[in-house]
Amino acid sequence: MSSLNFLSFTLISSLLVIGLPLNIWVESKGCSINAIYSFGDSIADTGNLLQEGPVGFFASIGSYPYGESYKKPTGRCSDGLLIIDYLAMDLNLTLIKPYLDKSSDFSNGVNFAVAGATALDRTVLLENGIGFPPASIPLSSQLEWFNSYLNSTCSSQSDCARKLEQALFLVGEIGGNDYNYAFFQEASINQAMNYVPQVVQAIIDAAKHVISLGARQLVVPGNFPIGCSPSYLTLFSTTASSAYDEKKCLKDYNNFSMYHNKQLKSALADLRKSNPDVIIIYADYYEAFMHMLDQASSLGFDKDSLLTACCGTGGGYNYESSLMCGSPGTTVCSNPDQHISWDGIHLTQAAYMVIAQSLVMEGFAYPSDKVQEIWDC
Repeated sequence: MSSLNFLSFTLISSLLVIGLPLNIWVESKGCSINAIYSFGDSIADTGNLLQEGPVGFFASIGSYPYGESYKKPTGRCSDGLLIIDYLAMDLNLTLIKPYLDKSSDFSNGVNFAVAGATALDRTVLLENGIGFPPASIPLSSQLEWFNSYLNSTCSSQSDCARKLEQALFLVGEIGGNDYNYAFFQEASINQAMNYVPQVVQAIIDAAKHVISLGARQLVVPGNFPIGCSPSYLTLFSTTASSAYDEKKCLKDYNNFSMYHNKQLKSALADLRKSNPDVIIIYADYYEAFMHMLDQASSLGFDKDSLLTACCGTGGGYNYESSLMCGSPGTTVCSNPDQHISWDGIHLTQAAYMVIAQSLVMEGFAYPSDKVQEIWDC
């Protein structure tokens, strides 16, 4: 990958650290992508849940300390920006606005992702024994929003296809909440494994849907290593040393994430075969995260806080499920750019930037030649 991309990420990071506005960053060379359409959950939501009015677990995302590194809360589940933001900026696009903000300019794409969303519909989750999940906007509803958006902006199916052929589609990350809701309701790993095929199929069906409408460039991320999350490390802690790997993450839960990702990669391989004219990229969030842990010190992260939440309270991981970041009694670290975990579930802006770099420049998204083709600008 060209040195220009590295300079792009480095300059953006510097602007954020010193608090300068992002719109001063201008790149002269054009990109082949002119818009991004995003589907997913809190890893990609840039404000849809905030527009709906977050309650319960997500009640605090519209106020500080959320957004403190970006100088204002935006509804992003972080102290600042997300992976999608860095991917957009490196394509010389403005930050992709949430669909529910009807006053937004959608000329560079639309973000349909919603914090708390699931790949499966509520009825399917209930059939799998996952009672009353809080997600109200599953992937199928996000696709309905997308259809409505196209109906309001395209004059015909061929017009839509032309509109979408130079767009990048981010289909995920999605599915993590399907598993979170199960595990947090005490489902076993074996029970959760039983409906991995349904989750993967929902993701593939979403990819097929946007392809049928004209999408020609897709990025489909896998899931993060949940066994390294402060929330899982707190809720499923054990005195058995054999339960942890050399990074002090929970092995069984990481193995589960790898199982999901293996099934997803296999399904994407089949999807490529049936759509040879479509670029379908797998974004390996799992390995990018593990690489970040391995290189943490050189990346500026505090080696003693790699598995500890910046914002939270309690225990060895600074996480308490009943006192989420922003609740009375929680505290915020003074240096979120030196932390990987923001609130015990979501990552910091600094961590998301590193992962975005890894996807674009370090081979953690593939086929790598297609990644370079898209981001060669």
